[in-house]
Amino acid sequence: MDRNFAIRGIICYTPGADGLVVRENAYAVCEEGVCRGVFDALPERFGALEVVDCTDRLVLPGLVDLHIHAPQYAYCGTGMDYELMEWLDRVAFPEEMRYADADYAARAYGLFARSLKQSATTRAVVFGTLHVQATLLLMDCMEQSGLVSYVGKVNMDRDAPPELTEESAERSAADTRRFILESARRNYRRTKPILTPRFVPSCTDALMAALGGIRREYGLPVQSHLSENPDEVALVGRLQPEAAFYGDAYDRFGLFGDAGGSAPGLNTVMAHCVYSTPEEVQRLLDNGVWVAHCPSSNMNLGSGIAPVRRYLERGLRVGLGSDVAGGTTESMFRAVTDAIQVSKLYWRYIDREAKPLTFPESLYLATKGGGAFFGKVGSFEDGYAFDAVVLDDSVEPQARRLPAASRLERAFYRELDKNGIAMKFADGERIL
Repeated sequence: MDRNFAIRGIICYTPGADGLVVRENAYAVCEEGVCRGVFDALPERFGALEVVDCTDRLVLPGLVDLHIHAPQYAYCGTGMDYELMEWLDRVAFPEEMRYADADYAARAYGLFARSLKQSATTRAVVFGTLHVQATLLLMDCMEQSGLVSYVGKVNMDRDAPPELTEESAERSAADTRRFILESARRNYRRTKPILTPRFVPSCTDALMAALGGIRREYGLPVQSHLSENPDEVALVGRLQPEAAFYGDAYDRFGLFGDAGGSAPGLNTVMAHCVYSTPEEVQRLLDNGVWVAHCPSSNMNLGSGIAPVRRYLERGLRVGLGSDVAGGTTESMFRAVTDAIQVSKLYWRYIDREAKPLTFPESLYLATKGGGAFFGKVGSFEDGYAFDAVVLDDSVEPQARRLPAASRLERAFYRELDKNGIAMKFADGERIL
């Protein structure tokens, strides 16, 4: 199949956070990998296109995972009795040391990429480790999967085990440049590098300054963590007393969105933002930084609940992340429903004025909301990248016929991404 076709089915998407569009027996048109809209009858100008008949199947935009740790997939679902900082020391860091072994990295990343390919995710923003060779192997695996992704070589030059502490800021920066240049030489079509300071506690000022310079030189986006856990926030306050708040410790080095206008168009995504102060929220808004809301991880590691309703009301850019392996599954269906459920707890126990998320709102975050990090992604509107997942919900028979919108909601809560994905497309290319 080339990148010019139409899919006929139950077309479902969220052009805005305030509503779900469901059009039965409709056509979503793909032209050179770009969506040309949804039609009740196929327009004459598209009459020569191949029609993929998905009658009575649910067709939705591919889901976007804004925050996932590839090396942690190997122990996903274990070590959930610790809070963040102890979990890093006892579980995450020992596993990440293994990626100095290229053979282990190739095996583990092959499993990770295969699992992500089988999921409903079509785009992802991915952490690797500090190992250049292993992270390039991860990029190879992601490229072969057909998904569209950003992949980052992690930077850490302090407060980590010796095996994961780079010898100096200069060495870390040099390895980062090597990673960027080698990834360019490999001519990936779907996979791009992203700067990845792990978080402020693991990066000296010298390293942060060097990464800010690399960002300006190569025009790269940034991914990191922000205000996830009370102990982490307190540690940042001790390490960076001159910073006005946690996010300011990134912004001082040009690693936080558009950095007050000095780096326009350079995207940044910060995971968690559970404990962001009003000043930090304003800076997130001013700099156009994306928030990757990771509800499963925040529950498992005892971090708390991010005030996502308040972020949406303020106009922040918000998407969802699985945050494997703080999160126990790469399923973005689960991330959608987790986000709804924790928002209900936030409303019930923390802020009765912060309404819980609705299903359409959470689906929007997992598609168009997070997809905006990649550009025009996450919708079937004209001009958007044609990323799509076709669900066959007949794999779980129903006693009565439900409306299409209810079938879609049910598919998410019943996690039919495990066995109900019939087809999957990214940029108009079929990958399942």
